[in-house]
Amino acid sequence: MEETQNIDVTKNPEAEDAIESTKQKQSEEVEHHCDEQQKQSQEEDELRKLLLSDIEELPLSPPSATQLNFVSYFITDFTKPGHDHYIYRHANGLCVIGLAPTHRAFKDQGGITNIDFNVGKSDRSVLKVSGKRKKNAMRSESNTALCKVSTANDSYIVRCCVKGSLLEVNERLMKQPQLLNSSADREGYIAIIMPRPADWTKNKESLITLEEYKEKKQDILLEPYFSDIPHLRRLALMSDLSSRIVSQIEYYFRRIRAMTDDIHLILRSMGSSTTVEVQVNS
Repeated sequence: MEETQNIDVTKNPEAEDAIESTKQKQSEEVEHHCDEQQKQSQEEDELRKLLLSDIEELPLSPPSATQLNFVSYFITDFTKPGHDHYIYRHANGLCVIGLAPTHRAFKDQGGITNIDFNVGKSDRSVLKVSGKRKKNAMRSESNTALCKVSTANDSYIVRCCVKGSLLEVNERLMKQPQLLNSSADREGYIAIIMPRPADWTKNKESLITLEEYKEKKQDILLEPYFSDIPHLRRLALMSDLSSRIVSQIEYYFRRIRAMTDDIHLILRSMGSSTTVEVQVNS
């Protein structure tokens, strides 16, 4: 019975065409399904690459908040040699002003010990800005005095560096000037200024980028004769380490210094003249 049916099918051209058409359609469907699977697989691979970066391409440490949210600019030897400042510009136009790691104040033994915002004709620390129009903001030129920082041996005038409206100064520094030594690029910032777009365009011409700053000040960034903690921050800047990692290094460095002080006390109590030195090598 089956043999008769097969013979009838082979003898019927229409049935044969229908079978071929069905086979071809099935083949096309299989091919289309394979293409869809391959396309889906490629899309998943691309999405995986976006979400999960190759571990070999990841930086040694995650970028800091400053690196993510601000563009770093610098102005070096401003009005006097060694007066180096950073300007961190946010996307909204605000500029954070502070001392760059190579500012000469950090070279003095003991670093910065005091900051005074009462310079020029007014005390910048009593500045109170309010409202969307920034009422009471002080208009400043790039060379307008912002504050005076003092060390054990000298004092230095810090200037605005950019033309704009002075919105606030970091009042916390008046009670904690040591923040300038330990975290000048974060909690130790000095002021926030809002330049007008036209003023910023002119200001930018006198500024240099982070990479240009590193290249220009490379010798000073690696010089070991500055106070220890700012030196660690300069090394971090050269090696692109995050501020969090540097803070951890600073913590252990302070612990080591405290231990050496204890050792000195023990040695002196024993009448020994032996000394212990701690150095930060480049």
